[in-house]
Amino acid sequence: MAILKIARMGHPVLRRPAVAVEEPIPAVVRQLAQDMIETMIDASGVGLAAPQVHIGWRVIVFRVPADRAAGENVDSQVLINPVIEPLSDEMQFGWEGCLSIPGLRGAVPRHNRIRYRGLALDGTVVEREASGFHARVVQHECDHLDGVLYLDRMDDMRFLSFAEELKYFGTDSVPRLPG
Repeated sequence: MAILKIARMGHPVLRRPAVAVEEPIPAVVRQLAQDMIETMIDASGVGLAAPQVHIGWRVIVFRVPADRAAGENVDSQVLINPVIEPLSDEMQFGWEGCLSIPGLRGAVPRHNRIRYRGLALDGTVVEREASGFHARVVQHECDHLDGVLYLDRMDDMRFLSFAEELKYFGTDSVPRLPG
């Protein structure tokens, strides 16, 4: 296991579309996924995509801690070649951060309900529906696979803030302008 170096905004690897992993899942991809989980946890993150650790493969890892998702608890997951399908047109704004953009938070609109599908480390198909924070995390990480950062999804840059200044935006989870 190893802690991997996380690419920061401005590094070109974050803007390149990642390539699909071929089956059967190679041992090097299985090791990468384990290292990504260790790196995500070490960085106190809830998700990480392979491009964020300088690898151009379509691999994400994520977790949904119970304290962040109204009681839902999803242990660390690996998803290879993920595909997302929105289950409704309903969008929800929420604060997002990113290990590649340290210290900043932005209000980002995301589909509230999705279905995601991909491969587990053993090559079996994983398919699941998710909503709320769980759906937000998966969408955020899948964006990285297409060279998209959460800043690109923001509708209003007035909702971009340093993390320590979020107190001025209110205490609820729905972003609102200060003042």
